[in-house]
Amino acid sequence: MLNNNIVPFADLSRTYLPLKNEINQAIQKVIDSSAFILGIEVEKFENKFSKYLKVKYCAGVSSGTSALQMALKACNIGNGDEVITTSHSWVSTAEAISNVGAKPIFVDIDKDSYNIDPKKIKKHISKKTKCILPVHLYGNPADMKQICKIAKENKLFVIEDAAQAHGAKIDDKFCGTFGDLACFSFFPSKNLGSFGDAGAVVGNNKRLVENVKKLRDHGRISKNKFGLLGLNERMDGIQAAVLNVKIKHLEKYIKSRINIAKIYSKLLYNDCITPTIFDKSRHSFHIYPILVKKREYILKKLRDNKIDARIHYPIPIYRQPLYQKEYQNFSLPITDLVAKQQISLPIFPGMKEHEINAVTKCLKNILDGL
Repeated sequence: MLNNNIVPFADLSRTYLPLKNEINQAIQKVIDSSAFILGIEVEKFENKFSKYLKVKYCAGVSSGTSALQMALKACNIGNGDEVITTSHSWVSTAEAISNVGAKPIFVDIDKDSYNIDPKKIKKHISKKTKCILPVHLYGNPADMKQICKIAKENKLFVIEDAAQAHGAKIDDKFCGTFGDLACFSFFPSKNLGSFGDAGAVVGNNKRLVENVKKLRDHGRISKNKFGLLGLNERMDGIQAAVLNVKIKHLEKYIKSRINIAKIYSKLLYNDCITPTIFDKSRHSFHIYPILVKKREYILKKLRDNKIDARIHYPIPIYRQPLYQKEYQNFSLPITDLVAKQQISLPIFPGMKEHEINAVTKCLKNILDGL
């Protein structure tokens, strides 16, 4: 059990314990049926998730990273191709591009949304460009209307990295339903989290999603025939069973996150840079980011006071050892600034009022003392 004096960054038990009996029964059902890989629970989840998003097709896969890689392969993106994306994200966004043999082309972010800046995309389009891969970072929707317009004008694929954006919307349309394909992660701490690694690729193009379903299963086209050079990236039945229980509560989880974020923003408005909420969009707040100066000092003080704050992401992807040689003369000034100043505050469904107050009171005291 967690110490009551500690405010955790996330407490997964608070979404598990109320559903413990139902989840345990769902897992036992998979054990009894031995449908451990793909199977009825995966099919059921694919149907439920596509219905929730109001999208036609869904392929359950082994992780959000594998979803990205197979989405790219399904669109025949590979050696010699370029994919325009953001450097302010988890490494798997670029890693997937590199793993199919393509080159990530990093574009700076918008200073308010922390997502790829559409105004800076066009100058990076070349004859080798095949795709734009935006990230809905922290659950904040990227500017999909402008991104899709640019893609259409230049005949490019759009693959959305919606790994952090379950339930985020632009107008009444869910993130993950704008592009040719979209990729989700169900890592345990996500807005919709499994009990291990799991992911999905969704879309309205039947051929592309069917390609993903073949790719995830060794390129299988029938029981003993393999028509594609595939992978072993199938979703397992136990993860699907957990997700089938939890998806019924997803809207409740998102509303809880939004309510916590509103309290943070109200109480911290004059003390630090809080997230920008855009008109006609729904930020689903997988992460609640603030920007501060003297970050390391503030972070240490928070942790000294048993507030488990984190950083996402302190080293931009283009400055990682994996890519820094290739991009050594490259500069993304807004990305670099956000990477140096960002702190993620605790936010999770079931967070108590006294925990929210403890975070804001502690942070305000630290900032007042600077």
